[in-house]
Amino acid sequence: MKVHEYQAKEILKAHGVPVPKGRVAETSDEARRLAEEIGTRRIVVKAQIHAGGRGKGGGVRVVSSPHEVERAAKEILGMTLITPQTGPAGRVVRKVLVEEGVDIKEELYLGVVIDRSKTSPLIMASREGGIEIEKVAAEAPEKIIKEWVDPSVGLRPFQANKIGYRLGFEPNQIGPMRSVITGLYKSFYEKDCLLVEVNPLVLTAEGGLIALDAKMNFDDNA
Repeated sequence: MKVHEYQAKEILKAHGVPVPKGRVAETSDEARRLAEEIGTRRIVVKAQIHAGGRGKGGGVRVVSSPHEVERAAKEILGMTLITPQTGPAGRVVRKVLVEEGVDIKEELYLGVVIDRSKTSPLIMASREGGIEIEKVAAEAPEKIIKEWVDPSVGLRPFQANKIGYRLGFEPNQIGPMRSVITGLYKSFYEKDCLLVEVNPLVLTAEGGLIALDAKMNFDDNA
């Protein structure tokens, strides 16, 4: 079972992973009110469907005022959004996520999946964020860092630290990255997931880490 981006972010936030301030809206009026509450100069309106590539299909808009948020939401809500993952039939947008814009310095990838060949969770990380991990794996597999977790023991702090150092982070960035990795793994484990993916995980201009986009698939047989 898949969940929407806003639902995945709520779960990640509950486990200590920083996410942008935002809420979901079902009408353009509600979207405007949420934008007024957020109160930032840059606001993102994102279609909530079970598919990636929403930006390419016109389902993600970056605007600068509550009035523009209302207009963007009015255009997105009810549209049939077609992306490479929806197929030609597309999917009707019934909700939008309204959230604060983030000053992005760098985009990274972070995810947890089940490696069935080793019967254990696999954490993958890369500094090549913002694009599909399958493309990175095909074109530059050496840029993907992999760390397997013994399910009987769980994720250990040194493993999260190792991922941070292998990504080339500075010593003062290892602690925040360890917290993000730990929160991601806890979300994966406690919710019986097959996949948890943050793409991109952004490094902000201020040096913080924020899960800008999130994807989560549950195991229906768990």
